[in-house]
Amino acid sequence: MLVVLALVHVIFPRYFDWKVQLSGLSLINRQLMYVHTFFIGLVVLLMGVLCFTSATEIIETPLGRKIALGLAIFWMARLITQFFGYSSELWKGKPFETTVHVLFTFLWVYLSGVFGWVALM
Repeated sequence: MLVVLALVHVIFPRYFDWKVQLSGLSLINRQLMYVHTFFIGLVVLLMGVLCFTSATEIIETPLGRKIALGLAIFWMARLITQFFGYSSELWKGKPFETTVHVLFTFLWVYLSGVFGWVALM
């Protein structure tokens, strides 16, 4: 799931029409959107690769559980941002956007829960 989520970041500029939508911003602000999106996607990709390649170490070692705790905190922060970082105007009353909001809420809960559970094992 994390690898797929990372790859979804590739479509953001086109899907959200950043060429037009960000045209009024200064060069630094436009580039911040692209660069930060790239690095968020890269971090999520690396989380997925870490889970694929080192699941046993994450689950069975003290260092792995510390990493899991950090990932749980990361995803819990993302879950909180889902409700307090974005206006509900973006999704309320819009069937597709509401569906996406609910699905991603479940994803953030799932990721927080899985990594939190591993951290507490």
